[in-house]
Amino acid sequence: MENTVSPPPKPACCAPGRQPPASKPRARSKTRRARRKSASTSGMVRLNGGAFLMGTDDNDGFPDDGEGPVREVCLHPFYIDPCAVTNARFARFVKATGYRTEAERFGWSFVFHSFIAPDVARRITQVASDTPWWWPVENTCWRCPEGPGSTVRGRLDHPAVHISWNDALAYCEWAGMRLPTEAEWEFAARGGLTGKTYPWGDELTPSGEHRCNIWQGTFPDRNTAEDGHVGTAPAHAFPPNGYGLYNISGNVWEWCADWFSPDFHVNSPGENPKGPPSGAAKVMRGGSYLCHDSYCNRYRVGARSSITPDSSTGNLGFRCARDI
Repeated sequence: MENTVSPPPKPACCAPGRQPPASKPRARSKTRRARRKSASTSGMVRLNGGAFLMGTDDNDGFPDDGEGPVREVCLHPFYIDPCAVTNARFARFVKATGYRTEAERFGWSFVFHSFIAPDVARRITQVASDTPWWWPVENTCWRCPEGPGSTVRGRLDHPAVHISWNDALAYCEWAGMRLPTEAEWEFAARGGLTGKTYPWGDELTPSGEHRCNIWQGTFPDRNTAEDGHVGTAPAHAFPPNGYGLYNISGNVWEWCADWFSPDFHVNSPGENPKGPPSGAAKVMRGGSYLCHDSYCNRYRVGARSSITPDSSTGNLGFRCARDI
């Protein structure tokens, strides 16, 4: 099994990515060019756009990620999904098109170490060097998220994971939608609040209440699951933010349309910014169920990270957007 991985340039629970050209997917299978007859915005949230303050200069952040400076950005109106695309929705796409994800074509994907069955774990000979809790497991994909023998039965309302950026794009094209830009994602995540750390305010657990699915305990070996979830939570878990969006912090990382750069935005247009024209990695936002303050607090709304567009992990999904 070829499973060369690229080490992350900074601490991140989410970081392992495929490293071309050592890892190459099997030939892309032919998919039926099915498309929905009419892409409905039913169930999506309409946001009127306008000006907002994007980014953060907080001391708790990662300046090298390009989280700052705080700057004013103005957006056109757009639609966005209230939650990440679920296993049930992704299954309908696969049934209609015959699509095979990149994890399926590569033949493996990254699984968090404690989720791997003992008989499977004994066969693992290589892990991600800088994030050794991520193990490459053969025959892992969205429908077998913990590897052979696992299933999404009972989790159809959870976000689909092991989804690469290219997979997310294929789904969006079929559905007549698109991925949100990074600016749109953050505008939606803030829920109408200005300068707050989280979608609900500045306190992580107001009055002791958990508002998102992240790691509790000692990362990466002991998760007390005080928020009720060890892995993914249902896509509609926890109260929504002020715009009606669920799990915009924690649960799963979400792909954005933009190429990643730590500094392109400093001089980019302030109206409907879309990131640099090219790059090596795509932006992902929101953090996941594996984020913990001791290591990776990127569940903050101003936080950002990146990974190569062919990468897939057990905590990486997406939600869709659409033009008005």
